[in-house]
Amino acid sequence: MKEEVRTCSFVLSIAALVVLSLPMPAHAQLRGAIFTTVADGSAVNFNIYPSKDAVYLDGGPPPGAPQTAASLPDGTYVFQVTDPSGKTLLSTDFAICRQFTVVNGIITGVVPAAGCQHLTGFDIDHNAVTVQLMPYADTPNNGGVYKAWATPVQNYLQGCDALGVANGLNVVDCGITGGDLHGFVPSHSKTDNFKARPSANREIDTHFIDHPTDQQILGMCETWIDTLNVSNDRCSLVNDSIGVQGWAHVENVEDGIHQFVITNQPGCTVSQIAVSQYVGGKLIWTIYNGGPQTIDIRVKPNFASGTINIVVVCN
Repeated sequence: MKEEVRTCSFVLSIAALVVLSLPMPAHAQLRGAIFTTVADGSAVNFNIYPSKDAVYLDGGPPPGAPQTAASLPDGTYVFQVTDPSGKTLLSTDFAICRQFTVVNGIITGVVPAAGCQHLTGFDIDHNAVTVQLMPYADTPNNGGVYKAWATPVQNYLQGCDALGVANGLNVVDCGITGGDLHGFVPSHSKTDNFKARPSANREIDTHFIDHPTDQQILGMCETWIDTLNVSNDRCSLVNDSIGVQGWAHVENVEDGIHQFVITNQPGCTVSQIAVSQYVGGKLIWTIYNGGPQTIDIRVKPNFASGTINIVVVCN
């Protein structure tokens, strides 16, 4: 049950005070998450990268989180870069060059491929390897937004086979049809959006609030399902390099419906959820009663920049 409230005077006073003080599933989903970062892994989901070659891929936990948080299953993966819709493939090299390995939940290296494998960096937080996304073409998106993807190599080969390509590793693009985007099927993939030039930013932040103390709780996680039905875990953390001070952060969101799966977890029994957003200069609250649930956030084209806040009250 939900109701829309167009002023700040409502029963959930705890959530209101917190937000106003802040700057403004498909089945068989692959668990874990990927993140874009800089070469040393020190800035996850960096606001704006100074150039395309500054963007690296990191898999598993963000800085400050335990290694088991949001970890990818062990195995070999393929990655690609597309526009936000996933329809336009921007990666320009053969897929065999775009492979990396995950061991114990973190990226451990790229797969040798006759010298075409990507450059790597070293994650200072988890002793993991980061993988440079270049080479890829400029995005056609007017906001300068790109989407990075990763999927297990066996799922990629199956996706390419379904598109009529016998060995997808030996081509740049397997094609596209329905929910199969260049061999990447959303339910078997992880994605992360990023920008590589100055532009306005749109983000969705989730704040987990301890009811007795009114304090934000670190280490609480949600599942974000993007407009392509790809799921990623996001956890509340502190990351000064991107201005995150204790919330779960989703950067550079595209138009459409984004789902946030909020569940009970150790340290947070959900009692109420609220969403706030400025619309036409007015703060609009939507209150969700009933404990853990999935929240739909619709991002519209007229939402040029700013933050949509989700507040989860924990007992």
